[in-house]
Amino acid sequence: MSSLPSGTRSHWPATLRRLALRYVLPVTAAVSVLALLGVPYLERLLAGWFRADVQLRAQLVMNSIEQPLGELLQAGSYARARDYLVRVTDDERLMGIVVCGDLGERVMQTAEVPGIVACSPENAIADADALLHSPEGPIQISRFPLLAGNMSWQILMVHDLGFIERRQSTARNFVLATIVIAAVMLALLVGLSVRLLVNRWIRILLGDISGGRYLDDARSAAESAPILRRVREAMREVEARQRLEIEFHENWTPQALQQVVRDHLGDCRMLVASNREPYIHTRNSEGEVRVQVPASGMVAAIEPIMRACSGTWVAHGSGSADREVVDRSGHIAVPPSDPVYTLRRVWLSEEEEQGYYYGFSNEGLWPLCHLAYVRPVFRESDWVQYRAANAKFADALREEAGKDEAVILIQDFHLALVPKLIRERGTKATIALFWHIPWPNAETFGVCPWKKELLQHMLRADILGFHTLYHCQNFLATVDRYVECQIDHERLTITHQGHLCNVIAYPISIEWPPRWLAQVAPAAQARMAVLQRHGIAPGVKLGLGVERWDFTKGIIERFHALEALFEKHPRWRGRLTFLQVAAPSRSKLPAYQALQQQTHAELERINARYGTADWKPIVLIGQHQEPEQIFELYRAADFTLVNSLHDGMNLVAKEFVAARDDEDGVLILSTFAGASRELLEALLVNPYDVGETAAAISTALDMPRGERQKRMQLMRRTVAEYNVYRWAGRMLMDVSRVRQRQSLETWTAR
Repeated sequence: MSSLPSGTRSHWPATLRRLALRYVLPVTAAVSVLALLGVPYLERLLAGWFRADVQLRAQLVMNSIEQPLGELLQAGSYARARDYLVRVTDDERLMGIVVCGDLGERVMQTAEVPGIVACSPENAIADADALLHSPEGPIQISRFPLLAGNMSWQILMVHDLGFIERRQSTARNFVLATIVIAAVMLALLVGLSVRLLVNRWIRILLGDISGGRYLDDARSAAESAPILRRVREAMREVEARQRLEIEFHENWTPQALQQVVRDHLGDCRMLVASNREPYIHTRNSEGEVRVQVPASGMVAAIEPIMRACSGTWVAHGSGSADREVVDRSGHIAVPPSDPVYTLRRVWLSEEEEQGYYYGFSNEGLWPLCHLAYVRPVFRESDWVQYRAANAKFADALREEAGKDEAVILIQDFHLALVPKLIRERGTKATIALFWHIPWPNAETFGVCPWKKELLQHMLRADILGFHTLYHCQNFLATVDRYVECQIDHERLTITHQGHLCNVIAYPISIEWPPRWLAQVAPAAQARMAVLQRHGIAPGVKLGLGVERWDFTKGIIERFHALEALFEKHPRWRGRLTFLQVAAPSRSKLPAYQALQQQTHAELERINARYGTADWKPIVLIGQHQEPEQIFELYRAADFTLVNSLHDGMNLVAKEFVAARDDEDGVLILSTFAGASRELLEALLVNPYDVGETAAAISTALDMPRGERQKRMQLMRRTVAEYNVYRWAGRMLMDVSRVRQRQSLETWTAR
């Protein structure tokens, strides 16, 4: 033991006590129980041996007295025969001898014979060996026939068996003492051996840990390898868990988010509801079914979460081939290449889609919530369809949730009525509604004719999430004006009809790193491919805009800024081409049709004014682009311009930063986009100030490589740390706390 540290030696008394409790006492108890159970058998065995010995001694005595006693009895010398028998019974174990006649009469006996020994026929002894219990103790009677001439007698030898009990007691005590001592010694030996062996294994394990040896190069002996392997596996599990806990604060990953779900939600069903579906099945011109990922910031944010956590996503089936690929319940496993969660499609009639989606949602709520100076349109027929569509989503969520508790994450303004509708259907769920677009001030929201109904339905959610604290405060002010309730401005909670709703800011983000980057070439190769594809000369600078074709995105203002740049800085004519991706959106609505027409008109005007035979100032890509194509454009661009007139967050800005692993490129970002509160290293502009935007483009083009790298490094660090897994993790941990508080309140009420 001298090899152990002194601190270890000082703890040996406690160690011995632990050894006694863990090994000595249990082993001693077990052996003692075993011994007590074996004592009766041992006593019976000893009794049998001793009785056999007594019978053998009786036979020897009978052999020695048979002739002399027979002669005395035949001669009638009873007095001499009696004296002879008295001398024979001097042995302490032989209590006495009885001589019986043929008719059972007692002929003679020695003085010490107990009274229960008789020669009468009714008490005759049938066996040669019998055991009786007299007041003096147990006795054994051995019967022998005696023949002398023509006369016969029965000789009864009475033996005292009291010595057997005395010997049994001595033997029993000796055996028990021997067993207990042996058990204690064995337990101490086993305990000390185990202790020494464990100490040896600990030294080996500590040596492996300090030397960084965990796997094949570990120095474990063959006999200890299985146990040490289990210890190492446990250590790796603990280390992985600790790493995930650290990542909760530093680097959120899909694994960290999965750990949050396991720790905080357990087996609770995860349901997501949104109008937009993550995968759309359509038929192309050749009649083939193809899968399309929609151009949607909401999809870009939520889809990685579902891939990490599984569950069911309930969405409107809008694709031309959506019905052909689902089962009877509207289910399909997605993503197509590696299914990990379920998409449940909700079917809407053409009338419902027109009123709910194009009408109330996009002609009413969308312009109402965005300060883009497009007049919102509210029609009662659209409101009726909006209610009907929300009811269909609530029914689908009830079916998917079943009777078990669920967590339901409702996405965006299309489904504002769903929280209350779910409650009315009796579904057990914790509900979070995230509003992906800005929330206007109270006066602006008052334009909506059904403002009170909308707010009351929303307040049935447990959590209402917005991108920024400013939007949360706008919502509180709106509720304060139009709904009778209790508002805690400090804690950002609203109590309405006994239900507590938490209003929380969750700045949304993207997955890190984006999975599409694995399919995209490095920046230099991507740039060459993009320039060749669009007929742009190699030395020309490349600007980029990626948007849905929407009036809130500032596409017209962007073109005017480019025009101002070419006018004020002619040196960039022929040296800069701006690629504008505008994915068609809501093309059935007059406002969007007008926007597309105006975009084409401004594009043709500017290109005609400044373009040449071999150079176009602006190239418009007016069709849907797959994510891999978008990320290729991000990597190819010298700068990306995000000049939204009003945006909840705008994930294009974050996607551009995530794509630039070469730490190059410049981001020009609108101050009216939520992302501007996080990406402070971008060039921030007022999108309504065309001159300021033009100056920012010029600055981006002239910015030195070192400055671009520093800015991009800082922005990439921000996006990596505050990614979508952190966004979802924070929300789900808040959901877990709400569930715990609700269960506590329920218990208190009982």
